[in-house]
Amino acid sequence: MGAVSAPAAGRRGAAWRVAAIVAAVLLVVAAAVGWFLHAYERVEETIDLPRTGEAARNPLYALKLALERDGVRVTTQRRLDLDALAPGRRDTVVLHVDPRTLSPAQVDALLGWVARGGHLVARTPAPGRLGNGGRVAVLERLDLQALPASGLGRKCADFRVRGEGNHVEFCAGRRFTLRGANPRRSWGDLANGYVFARVPHGAGTVDMLAALDVLTTGQLDETTHLVLARQLLAPNYRAGAVHLVHASELPSLWATLLREGWMAWAPLALLLLAWLWRRMQRFGPLLPAPQAERRSLLEHVTASGEHAWRYGYGHLLHAAVRDAFLARLRRRDPVAAALDGEAQAALIAARLDLTPAQVREALSTPTPRDPAGFRSRIATLIRLRNRL
Repeated sequence: MGAVSAPAAGRRGAAWRVAAIVAAVLLVVAAAVGWFLHAYERVEETIDLPRTGEAARNPLYALKLALERDGVRVTTQRRLDLDALAPGRRDTVVLHVDPRTLSPAQVDALLGWVARGGHLVARTPAPGRLGNGGRVAVLERLDLQALPASGLGRKCADFRVRGEGNHVEFCAGRRFTLRGANPRRSWGDLANGYVFARVPHGAGTVDMLAALDVLTTGQLDETTHLVLARQLLAPNYRAGAVHLVHASELPSLWATLLREGWMAWAPLALLLLAWLWRRMQRFGPLLPAPQAERRSLLEHVTASGEHAWRYGYGHLLHAAVRDAFLARLRRRDPVAAALDGEAQAALIAARLDLTPAQVREALSTPTPRDPAGFRSRIATLIRLRNRL
């Protein structure tokens, strides 16, 4: 009986150990969950997702939606095309583009439509160099003038809305001056320039502003901007359609990749740097420069010749140069080499354009201790050898 019950007791002991471990793990998990629920509180957070589609490229998209919900007919264009736009006599055109991009024909057509009862909302050029002598066709036709870059600064206009306190607007816009215009309403002063002017033109009006940022998507969520937008659209509001002309504001591809794609290009850049480091050349300790030879071959030859001349063996040096000349003469002119004496000297002189005396002197052995004669003979023999 003892041999049969031992395995059953061992199995029961193992089962108790497993149950104890499972209970301990569950206790730890329950304690962790209890601490987490006690230490943290569930809250709701609203995160604005990146804009896509028309909302990303149209800065007036929120204004478009607000006008449509208010029952106003709205159209949008990326560039001003009055033939396709065909605004009515009581319509409103919001021109959220640089007025310098308008051609003279577009300016004439646009202001002609305004003179028939239209309402135009436009802005001055963005801060920077005006170019073209500071002339802006739309502003000149309305007797307005944009301030140059030297007259710009961070000047804000105070704006007060009942129940909202004081606000400032148009801090980064380009102000303008009233040259001869007589606006119905204006905002600003003569000393610092104007940020808004409602100028009559024929049967219609033109609202010129230092900037139109208050109408863009990121700004219309403020009450002050909504009030200002309602005042800007007031002349023809609900009397006709509103046409929004805007320039596309697509973000740069490289800026988007740098900002949004870092999780891809950062590891790739690290891998590239690691590969370059792995493949780069390794430099060991600095080795000493190899010892240069103390003498070159030419120095040895020169030293040997000076040694032979110093000890009276100049005739041997002359004989070596003369033998080299005669060896080449045998190869180039066997007839002259076979002769001897005056006949040989005369033939060599006639062929190499020298006098027989020079040839005889060069072939004769110099006297000892005559450096000038030795050098003259050696130079003549080398010249004769080179001419063969």
